[in-house]
Amino acid sequence: MADYIFIRKSRNAISSLLHIVLNILLAVVSIGITVVTGSCIIGLILIVVSKWRVFAVNHRYWLLNIRSSLVDFIVGISCVLLAYAAGSTFMIVHFVLMVGYSLWLIVIKPRSSHTFAIVQALIAVLIGSTTATVFAAITDSIVLVAAEFIIGYAASHHVLVQSNESDPSLISLVCGLFSAEIAWLAHSWLIIYNFGTTGICVSQLAIILTLLLFTYFKVQSEMAKRGSKLKFKHVALPIIFGIVVIAILLTQFSEPSFYIH
Repeated sequence: MADYIFIRKSRNAISSLLHIVLNILLAVVSIGITVVTGSCIIGLILIVVSKWRVFAVNHRYWLLNIRSSLVDFIVGISCVLLAYAAGSTFMIVHFVLMVGYSLWLIVIKPRSSHTFAIVQALIAVLIGSTTATVFAAITDSIVLVAAEFIIGYAASHHVLVQSNESDPSLISLVCGLFSAEIAWLAHSWLIIYNFGTTGICVSQLAIILTLLLFTYFKVQSEMAKRGSKLKFKHVALPIIFGIVVIAILLTQFSEPSFYIH
């Protein structure tokens, strides 16, 4: 019996180590090959293939599985597209993306608590919206609006499902439409903040949407917890925090590192 337990623990340890190694390889290869080839096609294919479990069921469940995995898809696809946008010469941003995506796959994505569901959703909003803003320079505004609808819908649905909300799809559609509306209003004045020559960037729109959705998630959590007993004082802190930070961004940090019109 002792030998059996030892063998089983050893197999579990090997499986865990193999899982970590494969995830690191996915992050490094998908981003690295994007830089080396100067094309994002192979990197995107690797991201999709790595989610083979989504499609390893009857096709009737594909849409359901894709919806459940949207946040993960957004993060992976965004990492590859940002690596592509940064150019075909290795920069600091490429290594940051490799490490960041590895941490996402190994540490953040597997967690299933409500708190981590919010963290996962906000990461998807921040990196996904930044990617959408960067590519708005070479695409039509409808692409930005459509991308923000998908990102807002995916983030909201990801959290509401964890909260056991009775009708997550309808509320998530509203959240997606809200995100798309914000993107449409902002599409003629899109600001990107660069960090020196590292290639690392973040869009003002991404920060604003992340703050708005953070506030929404905190309010939703309090509503689910307190119901009819909810008072403004219970949600005052996240609301005031979001308003103040957005106001500071719009008034003090609207001088762009570069501006997309």
